[in-house]
Order: sequence, then structure tokens, then C-alpha cells
Amino acid sequence: MSLLSSSLKRSCRSVRLARWASSTISPKPNRDANWNHQDPLNLESLLTEEEIAIRDTARAYCQENLLPKVLDGWRNEEFNHSVLPEMGKLGLLGPTIEGYGCAGVSNVAYGLIQREIERVDSGYRSTASVQSSLVMHPIHAFGTDAQKDKYLPPLAAGELIGAFGLTEPNHGSDPANMETTAEETDGGYVLNGAKTWISNAPVADVFIIWAKCKWDGKIRGFILEKGLDGLSAPAIKNKIALRASLTGSIFMDSVRVSHDALLPKSLGLASPFSCLNSARFGISWGVMGSLEDCIDRALAYALERHQFGRPLASFQLVQKKLADAQTEAALGLLASLQVGRLKDAGKLSSNMISIVKRNNCGKALQHARILLDILGGNAAADEYHIGRHAANLQVTNTYEGASFFAQSAFFFVQRCPRYTRYPRS
Repeated sequence: MSLLSSSLKRSCRSVRLARWASSTISPKPNRDANWNHQDPLNLESLLTEEEIAIRDTARAYCQENLLPKVLDGWRNEEFNHSVLPEMGKLGLLGPTIEGYGCAGVSNVAYGLIQREIERVDSGYRSTASVQSSLVMHPIHAFGTDAQKDKYLPPLAAGELIGAFGLTEPNHGSDPANMETTAEETDGGYVLNGAKTWISNAPVADVFIIWAKCKWDGKIRGFILEKGLDGLSAPAIKNKIALRASLTGSIFMDSVRVSHDALLPKSLGLASPFSCLNSARFGISWGVMGSLEDCIDRALAYALERHQFGRPLASFQLVQKKLADAQTEAALGLLASLQVGRLKDAGKLSSNMISIVKRNNCGKALQHARILLDILGGNAAADEYHIGRHAANLQVTNTYEGASFFAQSAFFFVQRCPRYTRYPRS
């Protein structure tokens, strides 16, 4: 009996001690922290000091150097040739690559850079995204050491401009049936075919061309250089979006290249798809930057503009538009952050990128259009910027994986895997 009593006493003392310890280390009652409507879920607290510094560097450059240029570029459909060299000096091109003049930062940092660029304009982000994800990435992933040494440093510095040729006039979301061909000859390869809606094409020095090889039917990548006989890249004019960047076609009429032009580690559609996944990840961040700029501008307008003797921002219908948009921007950024962390940890599934690209592009487009309503008739004036963002976001919702094909990619992946890689409408 005494032994049992002693045991109970020890147990009671242990419980009291645990309660005391819990009371001394328990957190203080929650109080409202300082809340920032521009970062409503405190994304910044989840970033490293290095990532914050990179973001701030990109933001300062974009606001000080790109924003003053964007309306002229938009109105005149002109590409500013100083943009890529300026980005190169700051280490903003191919930033996740180690060596070759690249910064070697995290994928989250890359996403933050794209967010700041697209906060100004989707066309500028497209230019940088193609350079980093669609040109430098395949050379780094599938190229020889000689190819990396030759091309990556000048691309990282913005001294060379790159373009990525996958989409064709008859095959956009169906690249498996591309018509561009490569035929092996004694001295190398001969390429024939056409690509269209290719960002940077009219000013590109280097082209990553994906072609179906006649000797085995496999798709491989080739590096083509500006000035080759039979190679031309005319601009597509009179666009209604992405007017601050250049888009064009690529025509190849018996273009001869040496064996050194082949990216030897590229084989099959998995190779260009890996490039597209890198770009789509950046797009998921970028479009949130575009939406954030729309929110900031719509809010400023609603506070300044008075109707019926009161600011537009005092009307609940206007508040709802702003609140809905801010909610989607905050959630979309957290989703992209999670995907970025998984990508950095080597735990990424490509379907995750399809989800965030589809969601963020769709939400950004939807709410940019809604925020346009706050401007009333002024929505038609480009100096208010939201209309430009909305036009651009229509394109980002489509390119590098149209929304409904991205939906197919993750919705049917378990049930219909045989159709997942090459979705049909």
C-alpha cells in the first residue's frame, strides 16, 4: 500500500511539474501583429535573408529602370535592347545555374525575380524567362562542356539573346506531332521546318530548335546561330499583348549545321518539357506580380477617385473586388513558394507546376479584368496600366501550357496516364 501511495505521489508531482513547465513556456496570448495589406499572409517571414535581398535588388531595378520604359515599349511595339544586359549585370539571368557567370541561387529566388519583373510587364518577364529557362537551361542540362563554355557566359551577361523553338503553325499543344525535321548528313545535320509565336526570335543570336530526327523518329534539341543560310526569324507585328517584347516566327529551309549543334543529352519530349516546367514555375510567380500591381493601382485609384461625395474605396462592392484579388494573390504566392521549396529539395512533381501555373494564371487574369471595372471609362487608357496587364495575362494564361491542357495534365494523371503526356482536346 505504501509503495502504491508513493508511486501516486510521484505521478502527481510529475503532472504538477509538467503543468508548471507548460505554463512558463507557453506563448503569450495572440495579439494582432502589424498587418501589411501588400503581404497579407506574411510571405516575407518564409523567405531567407538571401532571397529577400535578391527580391529587393530585382524590385529596385525593375521599378527604377523598366517601369519608366514600359509605356513607350507598349505603345510602339519596341524591344529595348538594354534590358537583358542590365539584368545580366545584376545576375538575374539563369540565376539558378552554378558557375558560367550565373548566380547559383534557389528556385524560390528565381521565382521572386520573375515576380518583380512581371510586376512591371509580362513582356519583360517573357524575355528574361526565355533566356533563363528555355535557352540557358537546356544548354546546361543537355549540352556538352564545350557548348556550356561557349554559350552560357554570354547568355548570362545578356550579351547574347536566346530563343526557344518548339511551337509550330500546326502544332501548339501537340508537339509530339511536330513537322520540323533533322536529317543527318556527312558533315552534320540539315533542318527543315517552321516555328511560330517564338519570344525573342526576331532579335535572337542563339536558337534552341526542337526537331524530329529522321533516323529514329525521336525529338532532339539543336543549337542554331543567327546568320545561318536558310534561317530567318521575322517579327509578328500588330500584337494586342506582350508589346514590350518581340515575338516572331522561325523558318528553316535546308539549314545546315555541324554535329556540334546537337544537344547530345536531349532525347524525346521529356527534354523540352523540362524546360517548359522551369518556365511555367517562373510564370506562376510572375503573374502574381502582375496581379499585385493591378491591386495597388486599383486601390490607389479607388482612394483618390470620388463619386457621390465619397471615395470609390468606401463602397463595399469596390472593397469586395479588391479583397478577392488580394486573397488570390496571397494564396497563389504561397502555393508557388511551396512548389519552389519542393523543387529546391528535389521533391517536385511536374503536375505541381501544372497546378500552380494554371491556378495563378487563371486567377490573375480573372481578377485583373474585375479590377478594371474600378477604373470605369479610364480602363481604356494605358497610363493606368491595369488594361495592359489584363491584355498580357490573357496570353500568359495560354502560352507554355494552355490552361485547359494544364488541367488535363494533373486531373487525368492517375486515371489516364497514357494520355497525360500528349493531351488531346
